[in-house]
Amino acid sequence: MHPPSVDVLARELAKSFTLPHAVLVHCAREAVRDAPQDAQGAAYDNALYFSQSLLTTVVNGTGVLLHTNLGRAPLAMTDSHRPTNLEFNLANGERGSRHTAVSELLGQLLNVEDAIVVNNNAAAVMLVLAALAEGRDVAVSRGESVEIGGGFRIPDVMEQSGARLVDVGTTNRTRLRDYERAIDSRKNDIALLLKVHPSNFSIEGFTEQTSISELATLEVPVVADIGSGLLDNTAPWLQGYLDNVPSWIAQEPAARQAIADGADVITFSGDKLLGGPQCGVIAGRADLVAQCAAHPLMRALRPGGHTLLALQNVLLSYSARTVCTQIPFWSMATTPVQELATRAERIIAATGVGTSVALDSLIGAGSAPGSTIESHGISLAGDQRAKLRHHATPVIARTVANTTHIDLRSVHPDDDSIIIDAVNSLK
Repeated sequence: MHPPSVDVLARELAKSFTLPHAVLVHCAREAVRDAPQDAQGAAYDNALYFSQSLLTTVVNGTGVLLHTNLGRAPLAMTDSHRPTNLEFNLANGERGSRHTAVSELLGQLLNVEDAIVVNNNAAAVMLVLAALAEGRDVAVSRGESVEIGGGFRIPDVMEQSGARLVDVGTTNRTRLRDYERAIDSRKNDIALLLKVHPSNFSIEGFTEQTSISELATLEVPVVADIGSGLLDNTAPWLQGYLDNVPSWIAQEPAARQAIADGADVITFSGDKLLGGPQCGVIAGRADLVAQCAAHPLMRALRPGGHTLLALQNVLLSYSARTVCTQIPFWSMATTPVQELATRAERIIAATGVGTSVALDSLIGAGSAPGSTIESHGISLAGDQRAKLRHHATPVIARTVANTTHIDLRSVHPDDDSIIIDAVNSLK
């Protein structure tokens, strides 16, 4: 028995998939080659696998507000056919810098002399080390020599930058005198003191760490990798939305406070607590930032115009104090729990399925480790994650003890109709 022709298979696949004909032909050809006895079934599986591998929007019902696997901070995207004045100065009609606008905004928001943007925070750390400490030593507390998601390890990044790691203190206790000894040691050539936000873990019990303000008393530049990108731990943009600043904000390292405490340079992510696009920010002393900007790596690490435009819009929202209405992360974080409970009841009424349940949401992406936000959602009997994932607009949920939870704090209200359709499809 001969397998069906590739063309016949591809045309049959077109009835179920909206993929380009060339892609369907590829799926059919591989099926005929690898599974000639069941080419039709194999071709369908190939097309399904390919379609599910494509980037698409999803509904985040996990309750993790900054879900790394779902792109961290969600952003509303706008399309335009027009170019931007990325490196064109509208004032004089000459070539300009892609950093001018965001640098000015960051300078105002953080009270820093200068700032530049690269494509992520790992790149920001590497560029700072390469530009300011290549061939020299950088002192890091053993308790901050960490690994975060994706195998990003401080020692490895330092090695790639050309700087040399000098461990100081111990895992649980590092004092100012540990840094002083490293600086005074004849075998060291300390160029920087690097303080690293531990991100996705915390050490409790018999602990001690050296603050930025203490490190700033030493005669070596201090670089603070604050990681999560909180601009200000007093959160002035929450005024009128929350009565008090949540503890998870007050305890999180923040850019403005790090600079005020004496950090010469700070680095942080754009797609975490800032609520912006994926990027890394380097801000601080103008002379040190200028060295980073002039380094050959800068061209390889610079972000594109779409990233800078999205970041600019986010920073303008901070300046206008419209963060809680215009930046999805902060809108999610500040939604009253009673509003979430009301939405849960409406979804249950519309579907006749599920139970309203109190939940705890997580910040996610290594930000505010151990902290939760009171939330609400719906629970469904059994593990329904696969069926929800395969809905026309995938719904990503979480399962505990064979019960599926859809946490509404991480779901935009406009997407409640998608939740209703997805739950109805389970019947």
